[in-house]
Amino acid sequence: MSNVLKILKFPDPRLRKVAVPVEKFDKSLQNLADDMLELMYKENGIGLAATQVDRHIRLIVIDISEERDSPQIFVNPSFEVISDDSMLSFEEGCLSVPGFNEEIVRPDNIVLRWQDINGNEHIDSPSGLLTVCIQHEIDHLDGKLMVDYISPMKRDRIKKKLLKK
Repeated sequence: MSNVLKILKFPDPRLRKVAVPVEKFDKSLQNLADDMLELMYKENGIGLAATQVDRHIRLIVIDISEERDSPQIFVNPSFEVISDDSMLSFEEGCLSVPGFNEEIVRPDNIVLRWQDINGNEHIDSPSGLLTVCIQHEIDHLDGKLMVDYISPMKRDRIKKKLLKK
C-alpha cells in the first residue's frame, strides 16, 4: 500500500508546512502509520514523519532496532528539554535529504509526551539514538529540517545537488 506514499525531497516547500494535531484515532490513522513503516523499512530509514509523505498531521514512526522488528508509533509527540548539561553529537541522515549526513548536536535529557495509535497518553524519558531520532522527526512536524542546523553555504550546496537529481 505504501506505493501511494512518496517521500518529499528537500527543498520541496511542503516539507516546511507545520503539522496539525491528530484528533481522530481511527483505522485511517493506523493504515497511514502502517504504510509509513513499510516505506521507512523499504528506504532503510530509522524514522519517518507524516510531513515527509505530504500528510501534515503530528504522526511519526521509528524503529531503531538492529533487527528492524520493533516499530514505534508516536501520535502528537512533543518534548521538553530537562537539561542542556548532556548533549549528543550524532551523524544524522534524512530520507528527505538523501545522500547527505551531517553532525548535529541535540539535548540528551528530554521528557517526551505522546499518544499511541489508540489515543492513550504516555510520558517517557528516552535516551541515546531514540532521543536523537525523536527530535529529528518532531523537527519535521514543525517544518524544520536537519539542513537548518548547518551553514547556509553548505545548505545551498546540498540544495543544488538534490535539484539536479
